[in-house]
Amino acid sequence: MKETPLQIRSPWQSLVHLLLLTFVWSIGIQVLAIVVGSLSGGGLFDGGNLLDQSPFFRYLILAAGTFGTFYLPSVLLQKREPYNDYFPYENKSFVLLCILGVAMLVAVGPVMERIGEWNAHMSLPESWKGIEEWMRQQEDAANEVVKKVAMVDNIGFLFLNLIVLAVLPAIAEEYYFRGVLMHIILRIAKNGHVAVWLTAIIFSAIHVQFFGFFPRMILGVLFGYMLLWSRNMWVPIVAHFVNNAAVTILAYYYTVQGKTFEELQSFTDYPLWMYGGSIVLTIMVVVLFYNKTKNQQEYGERMG
Repeated sequence: MKETPLQIRSPWQSLVHLLLLTFVWSIGIQVLAIVVGSLSGGGLFDGGNLLDQSPFFRYLILAAGTFGTFYLPSVLLQKREPYNDYFPYENKSFVLLCILGVAMLVAVGPVMERIGEWNAHMSLPESWKGIEEWMRQQEDAANEVVKKVAMVDNIGFLFLNLIVLAVLPAIAEEYYFRGVLMHIILRIAKNGHVAVWLTAIIFSAIHVQFFGFFPRMILGVLFGYMLLWSRNMWVPIVAHFVNNAAVTILAYYYTVQGKTFEELQSFTDYPLWMYGGSIVLTIMVVVLFYNKTKNQQEYGERMG
């Protein structure tokens, strides 16, 4: 029997398909998690909220949300569109590029902290006070969930947090944003820089934490260029994991030391020379990363 050739979708068709898969699976998997959790003693069906549930139920809902919203739609779209290389795996200098990717995050740390402090104290015009109040409410709600989950003093919960807050988000979010969404935007815009920055903006906005928007966007930009230049999906995944794992372990350390979530979120005031050094060092690492990959066919050129 003669096989029917695959119909190659346009990038706009791929985008619509991705959004449909996201809608269906994000709702479906989380409803399934709620049912399983409720049968095991959870109380969301009784009017409770996530913060009041057992640790098992909280971890189940968080993991299901990440898996259903980001991982499944990405993998299913790749399966339906095998002609698109959404998850490239070039192996050239992989270990070195992972080290340089993590070095970028370390180098940019002081500058990111200063930007984060400015963003956290951002104030909108008086006419937008209603919007600002809603943004604060969303931020506080998200922080309450993070506080409840991340601030643990039990080594077993630390390992669970590393899985739910570091491993799963690193793989699922990078698959979805840098793997699939950036690829689709790249096909539409035909410009790698536009694809990296627009994906980073969406990546930050989707977290609905507006007073941490700009630091997260910058992280998204760094992850995007890691993939654009290396053409290896696991380079941004490793960097994303290290970033999340560092915060997770630091939250555990603070809890063990008797410190609060508010202390964890406090900003360090570095001397001026450290900010200048951070900028210079970040540029040096970025240039080194780029030079290690420039002899390879650029990911964006392949898409074009």
